[in-house]
Amino acid sequence: MPATDEATISSLRDTVFGELKKKWGWLLALGVLLIVLGTVGLWMSFAMTLATVIMFGALLMVGGVFQLLNAFQIKSWKSVLWHVLIALLYIAAGIVIFTDPVFASLSLTIALAWILIAVGLLRILMALQLRPASGWVWPLVSGVISILLGAMILAQWPTSGLWVIGLFVAIEMIVNGWSSVFIALAARKAAMMESA
Repeated sequence: MPATDEATISSLRDTVFGELKKKWGWLLALGVLLIVLGTVGLWMSFAMTLATVIMFGALLMVGGVFQLLNAFQIKSWKSVLWHVLIALLYIAAGIVIFTDPVFASLSLTIALAWILIAVGLLRILMALQLRPASGWVWPLVSGVISILLGAMILAQWPTSGLWVIGLFVAIEMIVNGWSSVFIALAARKAAMMESA
């Protein structure tokens, strides 16, 4: 391989991986940790659901408090009343979630089911619109899967409200973990190729 090509490839590796080539082990460890935590979360989906919902409530309350504090600093703004009302709604929603996380998880789950069904229908319509083009089948399949997932959640509701959110978070952690592992291994390979 000519020297200019090697320099270009080395520069590309630097652009893509940067410092990660030297510290890939940390990303690998994070990936393994996420896979382990996500796998544990699969077995504890009810606890994971409650933890996720409570964390969501906490984020709403913190966001509401900061928005309220911000509103008191911008009194001359025309929309300050709306800013305050939005902040109070955030805080109220957070309090409702904290006082009854099971009700909150049931409510969020049924909303999620209907959103999946709506998204599925929109994907099917998009696929039918793209039908003459190649690859139109993939949005169709994706839409059907979304509708089936939404229907399955609805069919098992309210029981599904106790585990669906936790299951989705656990699956996300596992997928993110594997993604981190593969990126770390690619960075390691790039570092080894550079040092060879």
